Amino acid sequence: MDNTMSAYSEKLKEMSMLSLLCSCLNSKPQHQTISHFEDMEVKSLNKRTSGQSFEIILNSPTDLSPDKPQSLYLTSHRKEPSLENLQKKLDAAEERRKSLEKQVLKQLSEKREHEREVLNKAHEVNNNYSRMAEEKLNHKMEVSSENRTAHLSALKQRLREKELHATEVRQNKELQSGFSD
Repeated sequence: MDNTMSAYSEKLKEMSMLSLLCSCLNSKPQHQTISHFEDMEVKSLNKRTSGQSFEIILNSPTDLSPDKPQSLYLTSHRKEPSLENLQKKLDAAEERRKSLEKQVLKQLSEKREHEREVLNKAHEVNNNYSRMAEEKLNHKMEVSSENRTAHLSALKQRLREKELHATEVRQNKELQSGFSD
């Protein structure tokens, strides 16, 4: 008896306090069952302006052993699934799986394609940079070579002018030494 009372008190704790009060206050029950638990039945009573009222009917428990968990889920009248329904569900699940697999493969291929495009672009940028650097270096080398040859030719020209001046000075010296003799 003690187990029964503790089970009922636990069930009452699980029910909302408003539902419990409404069921106590209403004396005209309608026979409209809202839900049926293992050993408890909740019936809706006539509506009032303040809200809805319920009646909770507790049945005698069949097994209240501590080993068996007491559940408060709604019992539904489910029909046994037929082989045809199960096959349809399996086929639908297989289709969803295949669709998901295709979608994932499509995303992966798009990602790979994007990676290829990025790598190609990076390779192209690298090649352009290398080509530009090579062209710059070649241009620098040409300018340097031209400057060097211009500098050398200028030095040779000055050397020739110095030699001409030196020969002129020697000739003038010889002429002066020939006049002075």
